[in-house]
Order: sequence, then C-alpha cells, then structure tokens
Amino acid sequence: MPPKRKTSGLHNHSPELSYHNFKFLESNDARSLRILAEYLEPQGRLRREGVKNTVVFFGSARILPRDVAVRKLSDLTRKSRNGTSRPTPAEISAARRAVHMSRYYEEAREVARLLTAWSISLKHGPNFLLVCSGGGPGIMEAANRGAAEAGGKSVGLNITLPMEQMPNPYITPELSLQFKYFFMRKLWFAQPAQALIVFPGGFGTMDEMWEFLTLLQTNKMRNRASIILYGEKYWKRVINFEVMIQSGTVARADMKLISYANTPAQAIKILKADLSQNLALRPAIQQPFM
Repeated sequence: MPPKRKTSGLHNHSPELSYHNFKFLESNDARSLRILAEYLEPQGRLRREGVKNTVVFFGSARILPRDVAVRKLSDLTRKSRNGTSRPTPAEISAARRAVHMSRYYEEAREVARLLTAWSISLKHGPNFLLVCSGGGPGIMEAANRGAAEAGGKSVGLNITLPMEQMPNPYITPELSLQFKYFFMRKLWFAQPAQALIVFPGGFGTMDEMWEFLTLLQTNKMRNRASIILYGEKYWKRVINFEVMIQSGTVARADMKLISYANTPAQAIKILKADLSQNLALRPAIQQPFM
C-alpha cells in the first residue's frame, strides 16, 4: 500500500462568509453594519406593509390598566384587613397612586381607538394612518390595544434593554420591530410621524419628546408634525416653559409647537384638525416614505 500523505493540518473547506459570521456581526468591528441594518430592515418592512403615516404615542411603561391597578390595591387592602400580611404605608400609597395614574392608560387606549376608527373611515387604505408606540407595557400597550380594539393595525418599535422589555400582545405582528440602538429607534419614530401625543412619563418619555421638539424647532423633520402633551396639569408641573421663555432660552413663538389636551375628546379634536390640514397640504406624504 502507498504511504499516507501527510496533510500538515491542512483542510479543504471554504472559510465562512463574513456576513454569516454571527460572532463578527456582534463585534465592535461590525457596529456600523448593525446600525445600517437597523435603518434598512425597518425601512423595507414598513414599505412592504404599505405604512404611510403614523401618530406616535409616548408615555410611561409603568402606568397600569385600571383593572390591574384596582385589583392590586384591593389585594393589599384585603391582606391588611385579614391580617395575612402587613403592607407598609409606602406600599398602600404606591397602590393608590397607581389607581390614580391608571386613568392615563385608559385614556391613551381611548384616544388610539378613536384615532384608528377615524383613520379607517377615511378609506385611504388600512395602513394610511397608524398608531405607533414603543412596543412595551404601560402607555405603549394602551395605544396598541386601542388600535386593535378599533379593528386597525398598529406599529410597535421595541428596544432591547438589560431588564427585558417584551413586546405587548396588541401590536400587529408584522409591524413589531426590535432595536438595539435608541437613536435608530427614535429615527423610525420620527420618519413617518404626522403627530405625537405624549402622556405622563419619565426619563425615556422626556428624552423622546425633546427629540421631537428639537427636530421640529430646527425644521429637521420631513413633516410638520403636531405635538400634544396629554395631561396639562402634569406637564405644567414637570416642565416650566414660562421660566424658559422669561430666561430667553426659548422663544414664545416656539410654544406654538405644543398643544395640551386633558380628555380623549380634546385630543382627537386637535389631531383631526391638524392631520386633516397636514395630509391635505402635503399629498406627497400619502406615498410610502423614503
């Protein structure tokens, strides 16, 4: 028999393609590819689905549906009364606050329902004007839920966080997107937006709201989107725009970018007026965005 040929460790299979190499794609060297993917994949998805215009809902992920908040308070009260446990005053106070704040969940849900029903009545197609949220719980869930209850579709732009934020069950599945980068997620909030309605929220809500205000003030948005702050008392306690005006850091004319609403009926009235004007004056935006 002929002697076996030594291979010296040589192999004859082809190396892996770079774009099949998941380890590489997750590395620092491929960050620019990940960023680009978070622009191109949502763009292709929304185009294929025919999404033309959105109304974005921002607000706290911590606000509960009313029935959930009431049940939690009732459970604490019952346990205290039965002596099975002793809820602290802080726990009782937090539960009562959750019941009070739950009105915003229910009102966001109603605004989204009314808006979606109005959009459907326009007969411009099922994806002409859609509710869009951050895809998680709280006000985000309320917005997607209201749209679903009206028989419409809605968009959810979720974000990967250390404390996992799962998509809420009311998002239209084909319009549920996941992001790694906050700035790319905010780009897709802004790109097709025709209006923004901001419910009470914390750091994330404030960050998103200021982003929109800055883009509008500097004419960097393709559309002249409307901004509604829902819950005038809350927002005027949290942000003192008058001090900014008096200090010369904000022009009084800039306040024309903002409207306030305190009920679903007020919010819908503003949205209908502004959206009817915007959509009529800008027929090009009735085409899928670029």
